[in-house]
Amino acid sequence: MLDSFDYKEPQCKLCDGKSFYYPNENAPKERIPVSRIIQKLDACYNKNDYVEAGRLLFYWQKEAQSLLDLQGELSIVNELLGHLRKVFDKDNGLKAIDRASELISLLKAEDNFSSATIYLNMATTLKAFNKPQQALTLYDKAFKIYDKNGEKSKPFLAGFYNNKALTLVDLLDYSGAEMCYQNALNFLEGETKLLDGAITYVNMAHLYDKMQEKNKIVDCLFTAFGLLTDESIVQNGYYAYVLEKCAPSFRQFGYDKIADDFEKLSGEIYERT
Repeated sequence: MLDSFDYKEPQCKLCDGKSFYYPNENAPKERIPVSRIIQKLDACYNKNDYVEAGRLLFYWQKEAQSLLDLQGELSIVNELLGHLRKVFDKDNGLKAIDRASELISLLKAEDNFSSATIYLNMATTLKAFNKPQQALTLYDKAFKIYDKNGEKSKPFLAGFYNNKALTLVDLLDYSGAEMCYQNALNFLEGETKLLDGAITYVNMAHLYDKMQEKNKIVDCLFTAFGLLTDESIVQNGYYAYVLEKCAPSFRQFGYDKIADDFEKLSGEIYERT
């Protein structure tokens, strides 16, 4: 019986021809259009349509799997992590974490810079689903990559420290959480000083509430309010989302009028986008 090596000719005389004779059966048949999918996803979030966002992501995950597009699927699963966290779908969220870990391994991307963001996303999702100790392991993986990449990592470190702080609060490490929040503020620059800065200060208010440092709560909320009402803010879907998420915190600390105004403005922005 003839082996294909007996009758196939190599495309390149400088190689052994095996990749030509025995093509990789796991190679992607086609790539999914990740950038266009993300654009559609953003449009869903701008309209506050989480149902359609979920449908979109699950559809394209299956499509990527059918095409053996591992890289494309990893991009979709990374978006799924954030989505499932927002809608608090724990079962699918934990499955997405497992799948992301599996895909990173299959792609041999454990040390890739882009994987740091995925580790961070996985860790934040574990924290959201009440698994803070497991989350810390993934925060460590993310930080090792960020630490090795110096200046390239700076735009990501505010989010990293902010999310790690929330996990440390769950583990009752209040001093560690406070240090992380201060680090997060140090890495905020440009537009991120406004919305992401406001989120950080609101989170710090909750930390100081647990630490029973009442005077610092007022300072944090006052600063957050100033950032959230800055005239330079673009009133888009993300701004609406931040207002919606910060409003309950202001209400919790007795600032009902501010909370009402934020929720009203958030609804108006969603309606017109």
